[in-house]
Amino acid sequence: RSFVNDFNGNEVTTHFFVENEVIIEVLSMFQRVPSQENIVCITDCECWKLDYDTFQELFHKIPNLREWGRAWMSKELFDYKQRSVEMFTLSATRRYLNLLEQKSKVIQFAPLKQIASYLGVTDTSLSRIRKELVSHPRKN
Repeated sequence: RSFVNDFNGNEVTTHFFVENEVIIEVLSMFQRVPSQENIVCITDCECWKLDYDTFQELFHKIPNLREWGRAWMSKELFDYKQRSVEMFTLSATRRYLNLLEQKSKVIQFAPLKQIASYLGVTDTSLSRIRKELVSHPRKN
């Protein structure tokens, strides 16, 4: 997952990653500035780390990597834009259901506190949403 600390020092989850996803902190990588975002593993995983110079060398030597990079960046931009709009236009229940549909494994492995912060709700609200969905599964 990735997270930032808000103005009160609380961790706020900004993204969950699942198996076979590429994780790049774009601002840090391409603008070469320190990131405010932290990336941590919440399950066992295999991780490859490339420094900027190695990444640039590979990017310039491998045409298919450039094409992949453009496609990846476009998809990430779309996903982030969609998520930011959904935070204002969808109910917390719908955002939770979307997370279940798109990244069901997150629900299995991430602590509820991290999921709640990702959804922009309190732990108590998330517990209420989950209880409601179990009680009335057809409603949503």
